[in-house]
Amino acid sequence: MKTPNISKEEILNAFNFRHATKEFDATKKLSKDDIDFILKTANLSPSSFGFEPWHFIVVQDQELRELLKPVAWGAPVKLDTASHFVLGLSMKAPMTKWDADYIMHIMKDVKYFPEDVIEMYSGFYKNFQETDFDLDTDKKLFDWASKQTYIALANMMTAAALHGIDSCPIEGFHQEKTEALLQEKFGVDTTKYGLSYMVAFGHRKAAPEHPKTRRPLEDVVTWK
Repeated sequence: MKTPNISKEEILNAFNFRHATKEFDATKKLSKDDIDFILKTANLSPSSFGFEPWHFIVVQDQELRELLKPVAWGAPVKLDTASHFVLGLSMKAPMTKWDADYIMHIMKDVKYFPEDVIEMYSGFYKNFQETDFDLDTDKKLFDWASKQTYIALANMMTAAALHGIDSCPIEGFHQEKTEALLQEKFGVDTTKYGLSYMVAFGHRKAAPEHPKTRRPLEDVVTWK
């Protein structure tokens, strides 16, 4: 595995290039290679304990996109114009509790932990949930899983920007109504998964109206 050789300037240029694209050029479609690359960066993203509590649905069917519009007030223009539209799902409590079948599957079948390591790791994870982070309700466990899924979101958008591809993260939706739709029309088991965000990818129709603004670095960083 060779060391990445992207310059700091190239990376910062990508961060400055990235903006929340309100409308995409519907005539410009991403190639399969492009979207596979973006999704692979989600797949390679880090997560707490390495448990990957996420799933991504790429919505290319226009009829399904139309169904999302009434429940996602932040998405209609993006649904009409984005080359690719992704739903970021996070696992709910039945999937992420320390002794859940899914957690055992990750340790045994993905990480290939031996039994003694599984026992040790399970103990760490149980203590983390019950003591360190007090994840004692279904809502807390879902919010924790969402934190991990947002790491994948950031990586997808940054990777896209490095490749000159635009994106827009979307939280403008009614969670309960959207999840009911996902269960009815998308085949999502909403006892296991909840929607954390939507994100659109494509190429901007026009340049941003305003330059990127951020607080000065010294206002957000403290050195001790």
